Amino acid sequence: MSRPVLLLCQLMVAVVTIALWHLLTSVEIFGRILLPPFFFSTPSDVFSQVVSWFASGMIWKHLGITLLESLLAFVIGSTLGVLIGFWFARQPLLAAIFDPYVKMANALPRVVLAPIFALWLGLGIWSKVALGVTLVFFIVFFNVYQGVKEVSPSVLANGRMLGMSERQLMRHVFWPSALSWMFSSLHTSVGFAVVGAVVGEYLGSAAGLGYVIQQAEGSFDVAGVFAGMFVLAVFVIAIDLLVTVVEKRLLVWKPDARG
Repeated sequence: MSRPVLLLCQLMVAVVTIALWHLLTSVEIFGRILLPPFFFSTPSDVFSQVVSWFASGMIWKHLGITLLESLLAFVIGSTLGVLIGFWFARQPLLAAIFDPYVKMANALPRVVLAPIFALWLGLGIWSKVALGVTLVFFIVFFNVYQGVKEVSPSVLANGRMLGMSERQLMRHVFWPSALSWMFSSLHTSVGFAVVGAVVGEYLGSAAGLGYVIQQAEGSFDVAGVFAGMFVLAVFVIAIDLLVTVVEKRLLVWKPDARG
């Protein structure tokens, strides 16, 4: 499927979804409105709320704070995940010793950690960043670890036969293998970094998209809640597109899977 056709199909999904939403919240079917606007709002109300936020400039401050928290969580969590994942993959004994502890830490419910981080780090940005890091780290860590472990033994043996040093193997064999897995995890991690920031803001903050959504929810402003989620979704897509651009620059050697 060509790129323009793919974009058209994606756009059509959004158009159909919004049209159904408008139909079910605005038009009586079998004598009643199936989705009462009080509980589900309407596309026009949500759009008006988004336009109002950007026209007044109110949303920029909150968007900037959430962006900063998300980027810090994404960068710190991804960097730690890549470095430690690569280190564990190259040190099997170390990985075996810490394996149960890593799995135990990964199993902890992150939402439970949010109040603890707020207690330790305060209600500023760093408690939200810490929560986002815990979400991003394990996704990247496990993917990088598996990517290095998945290096073909025959490729590794051929490299050593050709006289490649450990440094050359790391640069030309291990890192390319890990990069494919790493970028696969980064696309997922973008969303989780934002989730960490927004959940932290929702539970305790005075600014950010999570705070905006929490305030709208507290006043039963359903349009405001949906508008916040819409801005959040566009925000995540924009960051994901940046990750895709970087991925294409670094993985130029990899054939396009779309064919």
